[in-house]
Amino acid sequence: MTAAIESVDLAVPARALAVAAHPDDAEFGCGATLAKWAAAGCRIAHLVCTDGSKGSWDPAEDRARLVATRQDEQRAASRALGGTGEVVFLGWPDGELEAGLRQRWEVAYWIRTLRPDVVLGHDPWRRYRLHPDHRAAGFLVTDGIVAARDPHFFPEQHVAPHRPGALLLWEADEPDHVEEAGSHAHAKLKALLEHRSQFRSTMHIDDAGAAEQIEAFAARVDQRLRDHGALAGIERGEAFKLLTDL
Repeated sequence: MTAAIESVDLAVPARALAVAAHPDDAEFGCGATLAKWAAAGCRIAHLVCTDGSKGSWDPAEDRARLVATRQDEQRAASRALGGTGEVVFLGWPDGELEAGLRQRWEVAYWIRTLRPDVVLGHDPWRRYRLHPDHRAAGFLVTDGIVAARDPHFFPEQHVAPHRPGALLLWEADEPDHVEEAGSHAHAKLKALLEHRSQFRSTMHIDDAGAAEQIEAFAARVDQRLRDHGALAGIERGEAFKLLTDL
């Protein structure tokens, strides 16, 4: 990751929407930022594009049960960050998300309905990105913003157009903006640990009761915050590509 940081800390928005490919992606990408804003009075919302049904290494996993579990975990993570626990789930099959017209219709609808001042999402232009859902979700954010802002896109929605003031893309190769994490690193970690179904596959925690494994994961999360903060000369932060000409 290369960076030329141009700005630190947006003004706290009244409403923010994080658009993620899977449950837990937003917590990894912008959890501390959402927690900081929520603590300052921002209404935060999550939109999750897929059903998370392939998020297990167990071939015998009951996928319907996994979907329900991951939805419950995402709602709990929202509350841990200071949200209401209300999450929009689009429900597209995990691993099969496409940046198609129907999906764009849905993202634009929720941007128009929720009317966020700031949208956050995956950077679709990240080089060598392996997971197709992350690429697709990133393009759905950018394409959905364009559709949401212009009245001749999807007029059948009967929802007024909405143009967010800023877009923050996490996982950017060349971030230019950092949000200070400050004391909200703990909320980010707490929200991530709500995703217990992902302990083994994503967080390298084989035994939920193994305190040393949880501590090792917490140390990795903290080090990433420190690395991002260092880009802007602060102790801890989350780095993004900032777009304001929307």
